[in-house]
Amino acid sequence: MRHATLQWFEELKASLWRDDLRTLRGWRRGPIIALRLSVVLLRQLLDGQLNLRAMSLVYTTLLSLVPLLAVSFSVLKGFGVHNQVEPLLLRFLAPLGPKGIELSNNIIGFVENIKVGVLGSLGLLFLLYTVVSLIQKVESSFNYVWQVEQLRGLAQRFSSYLSVILVGPVLVFTALGVTATAMNNTLVQQLLSVEPLGMIVLALSKLVPYLLVIAAFTFIYLFIPNTRVKLAAAASGGLVAGILWQSSGWAFAAFIVTSSKYAAIYSGFAIGILLLIWLYLNWLVLLLGAQVAFYVQYPQYLTRYPLQLRMSNRLRERLALQLMYMVAEHHLHQREPLTAQQLVRRLGLPMQPIDQVLQIMLAAGLLAPTAEDPPAYLPRRDVDSITLAELFRIVRSAGENRFLALKSLPHEVKVEAVMNRVQASMEAGLDNLTLRQLVERDHGE
Repeated sequence: MRHATLQWFEELKASLWRDDLRTLRGWRRGPIIALRLSVVLLRQLLDGQLNLRAMSLVYTTLLSLVPLLAVSFSVLKGFGVHNQVEPLLLRFLAPLGPKGIELSNNIIGFVENIKVGVLGSLGLLFLLYTVVSLIQKVESSFNYVWQVEQLRGLAQRFSSYLSVILVGPVLVFTALGVTATAMNNTLVQQLLSVEPLGMIVLALSKLVPYLLVIAAFTFIYLFIPNTRVKLAAAASGGLVAGILWQSSGWAFAAFIVTSSKYAAIYSGFAIGILLLIWLYLNWLVLLLGAQVAFYVQYPQYLTRYPLQLRMSNRLRERLALQLMYMVAEHHLHQREPLTAQQLVRRLGLPMQPIDQVLQIMLAAGLLAPTAEDPPAYLPRRDVDSITLAELFRIVRSAGENRFLALKSLPHEVKVEAVMNRVQASMEAGLDNLTLRQLVERDHGE
C-alpha cells in the first residue's frame, strides 16, 4: 500500500512538470500553472533570496519612514488633505493592536517636528536622498525578481522616483476622497434605501479598501521594475499580494493578541521587534506579488528545477552578432529602433541574456540608448566602421579586468601559437567584413 502511494505521488509529480507551457492549451493549462506557481514560490521562499531582500528593505524603511511621511505630508498639505496621513498610518499599523496607535502618534509627532525651513538646503537634500534610496532599493529588489541587472539611468531615476513620491500620495488620497464623496452622494443614498440594491452596494463598499490595496500593488508592479510589465501580469501579482497582505494582517493581529510573553521577555523593546516583523511580512508579500507577476508574464520559467541562465561563449558571440545585425538593419532601413522588450519577443529568449549582451555593446561604445522610456538602441558608430572581427574581440574579452585578464595567465609558447592561429584564422575568414556589408549582402552569398 505504501509503495503504491509513493508510486502514485511520483507519477503525479512527474505529470505536473511534463507538459511544455508554451504549447499547452485547454482546461489543463490554468490548474497546471497554478500548481507550478505554488511550488515555485515555495521554492523561492526556501531559497532565501527574497527573505534577505525583504530584511534589507526593513532596514531601509526604518531610516526613511519619517522622511517619506514628511515629504508626503508636505505635498498633501498643499491640497488640504494632510490630516488623512494619520488615519492611513493607523490602518497600516492596526495589526499591532493598541501599541500601533501609540507608535503612529509618535511617528506623526516626528513628522510634524520636521520643519523644512529649519533643515536648510543640505538637510532637505539628505531628506530627499533618504526617501529616494528606499525607492531605489525597491527597484533593485524588483529588478532581481525580473532578472534585470541594470537600474534606470540617473536622470530617468530621479524623475521617475520624484513622480512616485509627489504624485503617488495625491492619487491615493484622491481615490479615497472620491470614494467617500460618492458614498455620501444623495443619489447613492437613495439607491442604498432600495433593497436588495442597498445590501449589494454596501457589500461592494466594504470591498473598496481591498480593491484600492490591489490597485496600489498593481501600480507598483507596473512602474517600479526597470522593464516593461504587462497589465495582466501586474494585476495578477497585485491580486495575490492584496489577498496575502490582508490575510497576513489578520494573522499578525491574532498573533499580537497572544504575544503577552514577548512583552514580558522584551519589555519596552517588544513593540519595536513586532514592528520589524510586521514590516518584514509586508515587504515579503510585496516581493512575492512581484514574483507572481513575473511568472504570469513568463510562464516558461515555471520549471521543476531553477533555471541557471549561463551563456556559453558560442551563444554569447552568436547573440551579440544577431543583436547588432538587427539594430543595424533597422537603422540602415530607417525603421523604428528596437527596445530590449522587442528584442526579447523577436528572439524568443529571456530578458537576462539579452540584457547582458546589450550591456557589453553599450560599454564598448557600439550601441547607444535613446532617451525614451523604455530606451531603444541605435548604433553609436557608423556601421561602416564596425567590423565583425572587432565585434567578436569585444565579446570574447567581455568581463576581463586587471585582476583576471589574458595577460595574467602563463604565456606558454605553444599555447600562444595555437591561440594566435585561431585568432588569425577567424580574422582571415571574416575578411574585414563590416556590419553594413553583413546587412546588405545577398542571402545567397
